[in-house]
Amino acid sequence: MSAALESNPGVPASARARHFVALGTILRREIRRILRIWGQTLVPPAITMTLYFVIFGKLIGAKIGTVQGVGYIDWIVPGLIMMSVIQNAYGNISSSFFGAKFGRYVEEMLVAPMPPWVVLTGYVLGGVARGLMVGVIVLAIAMVFTRVSLHHAWVTLSTFVLATTIFSLAGFVNAVYAKKFDDIAIVPTFILTPLTYLGGVFYSVAVLPPFWQRVSEFNPILHMVNAFRYGLLGVSDVPIGTAYAVMLGLVVVLGAVSIVLLRRGVGLRS
Repeated sequence: MSAALESNPGVPASARARHFVALGTILRREIRRILRIWGQTLVPPAITMTLYFVIFGKLIGAKIGTVQGVGYIDWIVPGLIMMSVIQNAYGNISSSFFGAKFGRYVEEMLVAPMPPWVVLTGYVLGGVARGLMVGVIVLAIAMVFTRVSLHHAWVTLSTFVLATTIFSLAGFVNAVYAKKFDDIAIVPTFILTPLTYLGGVFYSVAVLPPFWQRVSEFNPILHMVNAFRYGLLGVSDVPIGTAYAVMLGLVVVLGAVSIVLLRRGVGLRS
């Protein structure tokens, strides 16, 4: 990003400096917000994931045995990490940006001398940061119950970045259109949660009938979970190339939509 700005002769050095200051300010505010209310942002995922590992990993997993040659508790580790990461990345930006709308200080950002991509990038990086914090916590919990391996470091890292970016952008779009606090809970409850549980977190899509396997391929979370699982375990239900194509496509589409919404001030200007 910095290289792009430096190579753009149309952006004066003073403007670039202002952009980075604004970006850093938004990111710092987001991180401080996450840490200030850590009882709401970091503790619940830790408790929830511990219960998942105990109930599904130890109790139910002992009866299931292995999936594709991998112990069941090892199989669900990547899915549980990805589930907690995307839910928290989504929830962070949707609640934070809607709070900015509700508090009316989003108008200050709109009139400030910074382009829409600065505002969007700052909030997205905040969502990625919260996803990283939660992911590290869940990984630490997973290491209590099983031995976590790393099959492909680059696949693991890139899938994490892409998944958190996708759901941060999706949370931003939700926050833009939300008119009350209840509106930011509709998508996680009725769309995100069902897609997550049907995204191969607790099972392999290979056990589904052929028709439902094809239907599952339209679930983007299935591709994220399996790419992340491939990074950690080296096994996947979907081709890795397809998973990356889906994730990169969603980043481009959601990023473009978010920029357009910011430029037009949709849902932001009264």
